[in-house]
Amino acid sequence: MSNSLIKEKSPYLLEHAENPVDWLAWGEAAFEKARRENKPVFLSIGYSTCHWCHVMARESFEDGKVAELLNRHFVSVKVDREERPDVDAVYMEVCTALNGSGGWPLTVIMTPEQQPFYAGTYLPRESRGGQIGLIPLLKAVAEKWALDRPSLLKAGAEIRDFISRELPAGNAEPGEAFLKRAVEQLYSSYDGEYGGFGSAPKFPSAHNLIFLLRYSQLSGDKKARSIAEHSLKQMYRGGIYDHIGGGFARYSTDREWLAPHFEKTLYDNALLAFAYTEAWQDGHLALYRQAAEGTLDYCLRELSSPEGGFYSGQDADSEGVEGAYYLFTPEEVKNVLGEDEGRHFCECYDITDEGNFDGKSIPNLLLNNRWLLLPEGYGEYREKLREYRRRRLPLRRDEKQLTAWNGLMLMALSRAARAFNSGRYMAAAERLARFLLEKDGGGRLSACRMAGENFHPAQLEDYAFAALGFYEFSQVSLGNYPPIKALAEEIMARFADKKGGCFKTADDAEKLIKRPKEVFDGALPSGNSAAAALFDLLWRMTGEEKWRAALDSQLRFLCSRSENYPAGCAFGLTALLSLVYPTKELLCVAEEPPESLDALMGRYAPELTLLFKRPGGPEAAALAAFAPFTENIGMKDGKPSFYLCANGACGLPFNI
Repeated sequence: MSNSLIKEKSPYLLEHAENPVDWLAWGEAAFEKARRENKPVFLSIGYSTCHWCHVMARESFEDGKVAELLNRHFVSVKVDREERPDVDAVYMEVCTALNGSGGWPLTVIMTPEQQPFYAGTYLPRESRGGQIGLIPLLKAVAEKWALDRPSLLKAGAEIRDFISRELPAGNAEPGEAFLKRAVEQLYSSYDGEYGGFGSAPKFPSAHNLIFLLRYSQLSGDKKARSIAEHSLKQMYRGGIYDHIGGGFARYSTDREWLAPHFEKTLYDNALLAFAYTEAWQDGHLALYRQAAEGTLDYCLRELSSPEGGFYSGQDADSEGVEGAYYLFTPEEVKNVLGEDEGRHFCECYDITDEGNFDGKSIPNLLLNNRWLLLPEGYGEYREKLREYRRRRLPLRRDEKQLTAWNGLMLMALSRAARAFNSGRYMAAAERLARFLLEKDGGGRLSACRMAGENFHPAQLEDYAFAALGFYEFSQVSLGNYPPIKALAEEIMARFADKKGGCFKTADDAEKLIKRPKEVFDGALPSGNSAAAALFDLLWRMTGEEKWRAALDSQLRFLCSRSENYPAGCAFGLTALLSLVYPTKELLCVAEEPPESLDALMGRYAPELTLLFKRPGGPEAAALAAFAPFTENIGMKDGKPSFYLCANGACGLPFNI
């Protein structure tokens, strides 16, 4: 018999609709029930493509004994973290504060007033290896609630007060010294042998690589570029990259990038495609383009929606086994490619009888010293193996279309269309741009679209990433400037804090036990980092002082709160680069884009933003509204003219 989640749209919530647990979705009805029945709330947060969420569901939430305990003593609430990132952010902060780390599934027990007194991640059904099991935990909490409720209420209030405190501001000021400290921290955590940062588990952290590439370009520090490029090469060689179907898994379980956690998410692939495209623009190494195009083609093939947007991701599990969809044996490869071709392919991609993962093999290039010189025919071989692989049980796909992640995808598609002069990526970017401009009934962005309906008010990262996507789109379409400013103005009106920085939720959003305000980047850049990057671009493109003031405020906030860990805001520090090192804006005035503009558009030039003006008509008026300094600038002698500008002032025109 189904529980109340059967009425929801989220794929993750629907996966739990047949559990014997009486799940409720997050909302006032759940907390009113808890107050009425005098029960604590059991909150479980996860997402559809999460392997350990599936494990906990199979072990515990499908189990009759666990369900009996939850239904008798608790009100149980399920949350899709991708649908409600604000709820996830608040209670992940609790988990990190109590345990020093977090993750998913996130398990929280709290009072009917949403005050948490327990937080953890995955729990086995029974205690093992020193880790408490879910059943003993539920029994202990139920007994404590019945016999000593005041102590739990007191603990919940204390934890609420602790996470609600204002983080003390440090004395760090935005400047070159702060940038260098961030870079040195990245250097110190860099894995010189395998690339990337830290040890297992190892995340791609594409935003760190984007920062290092730009820092190197503007500062001349060659070490930063070397670290970024070595990391990009090693990730591409590893099993974290899907050499058969393209795209990257979310993270590697080992230091070498061999064995991934096999789920694929849109945001990772968008950011990595963007990073590889920037690296290709910088040095034109073929593998960077191959990685970028392979990743974008994966997204277009497997994650694209008929509406023009992109779905959230694909599951790690197939046939109940993590990674089964991606593994091969030599026999399979030879059956598809033939004996000789199959043998050569297996030698190239480390596909052996012994295997490198549960007796089978993850294709990779880590042991291939000639990985930069793969024969031409291997593309055809990969295509044949991909078609063979498609006959396997399909991976589950989470068909939420999230505004923030689609904004990142617009960034990636637009940059690739520009760098590779690709009409195919341009067409996809145009469809996606139209999709992102869809509003909800109140005329504002929605955070999520599922089954043809918009859900949930957009949050900071939705506005910021969408605006950054439209910036990249403007650089290849040579127009479409208004959405950049309109989205930024919504941020200033609804999210900005007078004390500095921006809240995660709008001023009229649902009230939680705290209004989250994230400082540090995580698996993807924080909303505050993205807002800093956005305000920087607007200041440079428009010359309007209000955006310089917004940028200064945003950078002071990030630097003062990350004084001890500046590398934690690496994406936001891309905005600081333009204040420390010289940048320029290039204004082209012409009836049609001249051929000389194509070469400029393909260059790697993070110090340069581009504006295009077609004199007369609505496009020129729209540009003047966006960047007022362009209103009275025209062509010289009736010929296409270029102007180098800075801070809203332009030099003399020239022709190329």
